[in-house]
Amino acid sequence: MNSKVSIVKCKDYTPALVQEAAAKAIDLIGGISNFIRPQSRVLVKPNLLMAKPPESGIDTHPEVLRAVIKILKKINCSISVGDGPSVWGNQVKNVEEVYRRSGTERVCQEEQVSLVKFELRSWRKKFPLAAVLDECDYLISIPKFKTHDFTILTGAVKNLFGLVSGTYKTELHKKYSDPDSFANILVDIYEEVPPALSIVDAIVAMEGDGPATGGKLRNTGFLLAGSDAVALDSILALVMGLAPRDILSTKIASRRGLGAADINSIQVLGDKLEQAIGEPFKLPGTSLAARIPRPVMALAKKLIRFYPKVSHRKCTLCQACLDACPAKVISIKSKRILIDYSGCISCFCCQEACPASAIRVKKSVLAKLAGL
Repeated sequence: MNSKVSIVKCKDYTPALVQEAAAKAIDLIGGISNFIRPQSRVLVKPNLLMAKPPESGIDTHPEVLRAVIKILKKINCSISVGDGPSVWGNQVKNVEEVYRRSGTERVCQEEQVSLVKFELRSWRKKFPLAAVLDECDYLISIPKFKTHDFTILTGAVKNLFGLVSGTYKTELHKKYSDPDSFANILVDIYEEVPPALSIVDAIVAMEGDGPATGGKLRNTGFLLAGSDAVALDSILALVMGLAPRDILSTKIASRRGLGAADINSIQVLGDKLEQAIGEPFKLPGTSLAARIPRPVMALAKKLIRFYPKVSHRKCTLCQACLDACPAKVISIKSKRILIDYSGCISCFCCQEACPASAIRVKKSVLAKLAGL
């Protein structure tokens, strides 16, 4: 397999710069009409995790979304924009707030395109996906380049998890709670609905305990484009300082023949990969556990553990973590958030949902002694 991935420098989110970089990135791999038929119906899916402003670096930047919309307009496409943000339990109504604060709603209004909610679902194999997919000819994904406490990287493949209907995301986290099985579900979704094209927002990335308020922003200064999400994630892993197959979803997808994880099978166009690689990313606190040999982890899994830990000083008692927890082991008592670690599955959904950066990674004593 010879997959094409373009890398184009873009120093900031100035609209003209982003528009130029996005157009160049897509032209380098064959042009928009090579992936999207003119006058077709297209669903554009950014990565909208929570209701935070663009400068937070948590969501796909609205100017990258605008650039993609403008490119599609040139071939007269009917465009819908939508995502299933990280709103949990009875907070599904907060999707509107995510759209508003992220700048997505404003861009859609200004560009006069449809902004949709993933309220209806259509069952696909093991999971229900947004029914709007059945009404579109093509899917374009716009991931945000970030670290992730559970999957290490959230990129082109992981962005598709947002297509899962409503709170069923919680059910999948609960049912497939270990990293291997969850990575397989991510690849199942990718296999079911592979995007025609992915454009990665890597102008400002996130490192550390991503993908939300616990991470640290990092100016990386480029966009990527390609039709092979596995190849895109492989390039992102290299930029992070990892081998592509250190990312479980990449390893599994390449094993299934769904994309290229070998750099020798990826044609990099535009700027050189070496120019995009700087100092290795600061990885999530849980990431080293994912790189311990499986037989060792199998023997030590009861002793080498990683858990979410609440900073009561930062906690605002918004209760987003209670709604997010698939295992329902989080409660509130005496105005403090408590976690029953005996039932915690270490999925870090609580950390992902926390708007106040009040949840960090707690390591077991053996994990600390092992230098993890």
